[in-house]
Amino acid sequence: MNIETYKMLIEEAKKQNINRYVVGAIIEKDSSVLLLKRSKDDFMGGIYEFPSGKVEGKEDLEAALFREVKEETDLKVKDIIRYLGHFDYKSKSGKKTRQFNFLVTINEPAKVRLSEHEDFAWVKKDQLQNYAVTNSVKNILYSLWG
Repeated sequence: MNIETYKMLIEEAKKQNINRYVVGAIIEKDSSVLLLKRSKDDFMGGIYEFPSGKVEGKEDLEAALFREVKEETDLKVKDIIRYLGHFDYKSKSGKKTRQFNFLVTINEPAKVRLSEHEDFAWVKKDQLQNYAVTNSVKNILYSLWG
């Protein structure tokens, strides 16, 4: 991934009047993907999601991705492998938001330490139906898993 790709993604969103951006990390290990469970009393409480968070200020997508994964899981992103697509939603404040999702690798060892979520799970394709995930998250995972 390169800076021009990130700029293109933001420009495309701006053309569609979307000015709030979130990055999501799809972290694979042993054919499983890391999902984090939102606290019950949080916005969209109880659902499982990718490690993700808002792009701050003049931060680019890559910097936001590295920061958010570290903040939420204490894992360090090693590389961004590829862009897996986006989805749009309304934030808690009602702002139209675009989440850009990237397949990443992390530095080992992969010991998850949560700071904002109540639980996490390493989920295989055949287990996904056992977790409360949005259709948007499912679609990103199906694009990865085929």
